[in-house]
Parts: sequence; C-alpha cells; structure tokens
Amino acid sequence: MRRGDTDPMMVRVYWLMRVTVFVVIGILALISPPHSTAQQAVQIACFSVIGLALLAWIAVDVRPRYRSRGLPVALGTMAIAGGVAAVTSGSGQTLVAFACIAAFWAASETDLRASIAVAAAGIVSIWVAGGIAGSTFGTMAGDPLLIAVCMMFGLQRRSYRVQAEQSAALLDQHERLRAEQRRADVLDERARIAREIHDVLAHSLGALGIQIQAAKAMLTDQGDVDRAVEALATAQRMAADGLTETRRAVHALRVDTLPLGQELAAVVDTHRQRYHVPVTLEMSGVARALPPDVALALLRTAQEAMVNAAKHAPGQRVAIRLDYGENDVRLSIVNGLDGAGTSVRRPGDTGGYGLTGMRERLRLLNGTLRARPTEDEWAVTAELPLAAAKDGIAR
Repeated sequence: MRRGDTDPMMVRVYWLMRVTVFVVIGILALISPPHSTAQQAVQIACFSVIGLALLAWIAVDVRPRYRSRGLPVALGTMAIAGGVAAVTSGSGQTLVAFACIAAFWAASETDLRASIAVAAAGIVSIWVAGGIAGSTFGTMAGDPLLIAVCMMFGLQRRSYRVQAEQSAALLDQHERLRAEQRRADVLDERARIAREIHDVLAHSLGALGIQIQAAKAMLTDQGDVDRAVEALATAQRMAADGLTETRRAVHALRVDTLPLGQELAAVVDTHRQRYHVPVTLEMSGVARALPPDVALALLRTAQEAMVNAAKHAPGQRVAIRLDYGENDVRLSIVNGLDGAGTSVRRPGDTGGYGLTGMRERLRLLNGTLRARPTEDEWAVTAELPLAAAKDGIAR
C-alpha cells in the first residue's frame, strides 16, 4: 500500500466497507435467489469464490512482500466471479459490484498492465457467461461499461496519489536543501567570524609585539627606564584597543561600517601616532558606498600591510592610495625601505601568514593581491571588481 493507505485507521475503514458490501450483497442474493437451480448453484459458487478472494486480499495486505503478485490474482479472481454471477437472474446481478470493486482497486493499487488484465477478466467473463446464459443486451453492454468506468476512476485515484507522493517528495527534498543551506550559512558565518578575529588579532598583536620589542631595547641597549615605561604604557593601551577592535570587528560583520575613506583615515592617524612615521592617504575617483565585505577586506589589507611596514621597515614612510574605478576599486600601500632594502626583512620571510590571509580574503570576493619589492620600496596592491563583489554579497 501507498502512504495514505498504510495508515492503520484507513486500512480498517477500507476493509469495513468491503466486508459490509460483501454482507449486504450476500443478503440481497439470498432474499431474491434465481429461479433456476443451475443459476442458484452458479451464484452460490461465485459468492463463495468472492469470499475466498477477499480473504486472499486480506492476506496480501498482512504480508506485503507477496502483494505485487498476490493482489492482481486475488482481484482478478474476484472480477471473474463477479462477472459470471452478474448474468444470473434475481439479485445475483448485484454481484457485478465485486467486479467493479476489483477493477477500481487494481487500477488504483497495481500497475497499468495488471489493472487492464483484471478489468478485462471481469468483462470477458460477463460476455462468455452471458452468451451461454442468453443474457440481455443491457447486461452484456452495461455491466462491462460499468467495470470500465470503475477502472478509470481507479486510474484517476492512482494519478492523484502519485502526484501527492511526488509533491511530498519534493517538499521533503526542499526541506533537506533548506537545512543544508542553513548549515552552510552557519558554517560560512563561523568562517567569516574566525577570519575576522584572526586578522584583527594578528594586526593588534603584531603592533603590540613591536612596541614591547622597542621597550625591551630601551631597557637593555639604552637603559632609559622612563622611555621604556612610556612604551609599555603605550603597549597596554594598544592591548585594550585591540580587545575593543575585536569586539567592533565581530559587530561589524552584522551591521554596516563607516565609509572606507573614513576608516582608512582613522587607521592612518593611529599608525602615525604609534610609530611616529610619515603616513599619507590619497583618494581618487568618485567615492561610493561599498558592500560591507568589500570595505572590510580592503581595510584589513591596509592594516596588515601597515603592521608589516612597521615590523620590517621601521621608521620608513608609508603611502596609501585608494582608487575608485568605474567597475573596480584598488588599494595600494607602499612603504619605503632603508636604501636598497638589502638589510630589511620583507613580509613573508619570517613564515607568517599575513600575505596568505589577505589573498584568501580577497579571493573570496574575486579579488587579487599583489605584493612586490622594488629597489627601495615594498608595494602591496589589492584590487576588487565591484560587480563580482556585489554578486557575491547577494548570493
């Protein structure tokens, strides 16, 4: 049985209806039996066969593994017995109802070939038995038509059931896809938060390490306790600022940030005060509101590049340029090296993951990152296509 028919309550209702029909028709047949003894014998035999077919039907319902072969046999037997009994006189003609029931349920519960075979068995049995008994044209034509109509109703019921099952399967698949999408969204959000916290902490701890290293040098190399204490106090403020920036970064994942130009200006001012180096910021093109992920990626790139500049080229100038193109936005960070740059460590020489992290972040937005040395400069250039970035945000 299919979905709805496997409900125990519905199974009981169906069998109560079938048994009721069997009992009612049996009583009618007894009340008005055929006048011919031969027809009485045929009617009783057919009624008995129908009862056995009902028992066989119950058996295949109880044992579903035999259903595919047993159900067509049981229904075919019922259709033949009902068709033969339909040509008898008296109330025996009502036994054609069992042939109709067999045709209906065969069309509803079996394949098309089996349903046609069951209906054909009932119709042919009427024609053969009616020809022998000399039945009227109404019996020979009306009863087969009734069986055919019942088969069509059964086919229609099966069509509705198949559609319902397909709809349920599609709904189930849709729910699974939605669950997978929710899971993917959660994992993506976790990855974004982890990446953002990593970048913020790398920036903050990198700057903090430089400050502590300077304080150590003041104590060990110069013996200047006052300047060392001042440097450590600055390091303490930087640690507190790092915690605040971490909270702000996580919050920024869910709300809009300030315009990128303002964010870069704040970063430049902070870097200039911390490291006492000249830092310039230039912008060209028509400034526009950027998607949050784009602005955040460029901001983190600038912060990472500036920390690298302070670490690998201390005291050297830094120049930042933000260019708004028609279809893209480009950020360049250039820091000077000491002369030819032969004695200064380049970013990436120490095994860190700064450049790798920046490339991965930009690649998620279809962007690119180039980090290249020149004779006396180190340049980092990040470029993002705005159209692709917007598509990525929409997805």
